[in-house]
Amino acid sequence: MNGTDRGDSGVLEGAVIAVAGAAGPAGRATLLRLAEAGATVVAADASPERLVEAVDAARYAHGGATVTGDTVDLLDLAAAREWADKTEKEFGRVDGLVHLVGGWRGGSGFADTSLTDWEHLEKLLIRTVQSTSLAFHEAIQRSDRGRYVLISAAGASNPTAGNAAYAASKAAAEAWTLAMADAFRKAGGDEGPTSAAAILVVKALVHDAMRAERPNAKFAGFTDVTELAEAIAGVWDKPAGEVNGKRLWLTPQP
Repeated sequence: MNGTDRGDSGVLEGAVIAVAGAAGPAGRATLLRLAEAGATVVAADASPERLVEAVDAARYAHGGATVTGDTVDLLDLAAAREWADKTEKEFGRVDGLVHLVGGWRGGSGFADTSLTDWEHLEKLLIRTVQSTSLAFHEAIQRSDRGRYVLISAAGASNPTAGNAAYAASKAAAEAWTLAMADAFRKAGGDEGPTSAAAILVVKALVHDAMRAERPNAKFAGFTDVTELAEAIAGVWDKPAGEVNGKRLWLTPQP
């Protein structure tokens, strides 16, 4: 698609979507997909250099798209609230937050699990969910198409011995997101929710650079980052009541 052609205007046309953890491969694919759909995309990451590259790539691919970037410390709730307030003030609304902040640490077995790994993952995978959900909740609730989208892993509900810290962190992030979904459900009353918090579940993610590094690898059950980006955009295609509080599996459910 060239820079001036938006081929699929629809529910995301004119939407304002924030993307946390936007500078990695999944973030880049998501920025591209949302910009293609006509959304205004407000990206954040802890790495300013990588964030500039990701934002510039989305702008270049889709000329005329509004894609901005902010370096935000999502471990700091006040900083997250400032980001949310700035976004709503500048663009007049916020229609969603996509949480792509990731990280992994693990071991060969349960007995050698490092609590240092837990402390690291608790910050990346739980604290950032808490900050973004609390900061953006009210704005998403005010939207007529508000969505909070968490990317989770199958290991959260089927942990292995060497992945205790990672699986527990993902499970906690899911529980937090489901609590947000319950808030949306209660706010909707008898008519049902108008905004939604949904969880997209993958086994793991794969992208072109990984395939280039391991050309003989099968990556069985992995989700390509472009497929993930498509699924993220698809959360807006369904009514809030159909996705609110749901785990949407992109890999076979264990």
